[in-house]
Amino acid sequence: MPRAQAISIARGYLPPGLLGNRWDYYYARSKLATDPLYPGALRALRGSTAPVMDLGCGLGLLAHALRQDGQSLEYFGVDNDAAKIRRAIAAAGRTGMASARFAFVDLAHHLPDHAGSVAILDVLQYLPAPAQRQLLENVIAMLTPGARLVIRTGLVDGSRRGLVSRIGDRAANLVGWMQSTPRCYPSADGLRAILEGSGLQVTIEPLWGRTPFNNWLVVAEHLN
Repeated sequence: MPRAQAISIARGYLPPGLLGNRWDYYYARSKLATDPLYPGALRALRGSTAPVMDLGCGLGLLAHALRQDGQSLEYFGVDNDAAKIRRAIAAAGRTGMASARFAFVDLAHHLPDHAGSVAILDVLQYLPAPAQRQLLENVIAMLTPGARLVIRTGLVDGSRRGLVSRIGDRAANLVGWMQSTPRCYPSADGLRAILEGSGLQVTIEPLWGRTPFNNWLVVAEHLN
């Protein structure tokens, strides 16, 4: 994302006082400026008017990116980190996004009702394989005509990038940013089999940009 846009979004995460914690501001600014995740997700959702549920939304950066991209989609973000959800709500309030909704949800035990598009960004690898399949089957049932399923995930493929991704994900857990360690990286063939087996049209493309990680963008939608 262009630096000016990244800074503009990140300002929403500044604390109200001079002495407040600025971690979220610097994290958002760096994440948006260096990770191709959000430009890829925005491109995947562009052209759809369906409401989007963001599973594992973290600080809710996708909601801000959508607004800046001119996509006025109804947004619902859920995450199993209650502290991040509180900060996401606060940032949305500070930036005038009262319509964006957020909720604390443990996806291992519950999935909210939804009809529309679904974003699963950097989440699948934290679930064991059976839970991944169940989650995908559940969200496929939520897709409405014109909606998209947008996934960003690392893939198991024996590459050096895959090793770097595993190290990075474990480090994120060690420093406390992620609440669990990665459990199972899906394969491209496995994802394609589940999605195409449900009648979806699927594209899988690399989304690592200038990063060393083995990240891929998976977009699926119903055939016309």
